[in-house]
Amino acid sequence: MSLAIISPGRDPQPWIDAIRKQNDQLEIEVFPNIQYPEKVEVALLWQHPKGILADFPNLKMISSMGAGVDHILSDDSIPEDLPIVRIVDEKLTWSMTNYVVMGVLNFHRQVTRYQQLKKDRNWDMSDPEIPVTIGVMGVGALGFDVLEKLDFMGFPVVGFGFSEKDDFPFPYFPKEKLDEFLKEVNVLVCLLPLTADTENILNKSLFEKVNPGTYLINVARGRHLVEEDLVDAISKGQLSGAMLDVYRKEPLQEDHPFWQNEGIFMTPHIASVTNPEAASPQVVENIRRLESNEPLMNLVNRSRGY
Repeated sequence: MSLAIISPGRDPQPWIDAIRKQNDQLEIEVFPNIQYPEKVEVALLWQHPKGILADFPNLKMISSMGAGVDHILSDDSIPEDLPIVRIVDEKLTWSMTNYVVMGVLNFHRQVTRYQQLKKDRNWDMSDPEIPVTIGVMGVGALGFDVLEKLDFMGFPVVGFGFSEKDDFPFPYFPKEKLDEFLKEVNVLVCLLPLTADTENILNKSLFEKVNPGTYLINVARGRHLVEEDLVDAISKGQLSGAMLDVYRKEPLQEDHPFWQNEGIFMTPHIASVTNPEAASPQVVENIRRLESNEPLMNLVNRSRGY
């Protein structure tokens, strides 16, 4: 069995080391120096060059390096019957929830505003706590954990998604009731998967429907957000600001307007980063299952996009 790691811009060595701890018999090749493409049966991907998988005539499985698979599903050249799996890691959930909680508390306790007041030497004790109701768009494993932890902390929470939910433990709005959902909240967290239905969902039309002064936290994908619409919404006061960890193009260009916008708090896509040590056992186990013709773990449903 041969595994090809294709992750331009990422150091593959931690993955190689972690995978070999699990299976030292596995042949591993790294793009672009793959000498025997005809032997490759499994591809481990992150932001691969579109169409490159056609070079591997005997490919039997694709694994994402993380929880997201939109970077794979956007490649129309991949055969429909080729199974795609993803990483499910409790540490990813833990890190993502901590990041979102940080963003919520930053807005709730006005940390950014007080830092600016410090620069201005302005002793302003007004509005030390902004009342918040948090709306989470996307209530899968990550979104549900965010709802659960914020609810435990005593915050009102509301969920939104693109399917009906039976016996959901928190207030929940399906896609047909997006407008009602938006009127319930003043902190909006995007954790949606990136699909044809969700791309560009954070746009001018949506921002015009939010409660004035709503705070946006986007930790899903950069292509959920129409970036120029965000700048406009902040300037108009429709949004009080935003906390962003993802962008349409990464790294963010040096001349991008986000750098100079004081209403936008930015981090460089670090909210939740896959740990090869934690993820490699899943990769190796799926390879074993593939060889044994057993059901694969964390198999992606292409029609749903995750």
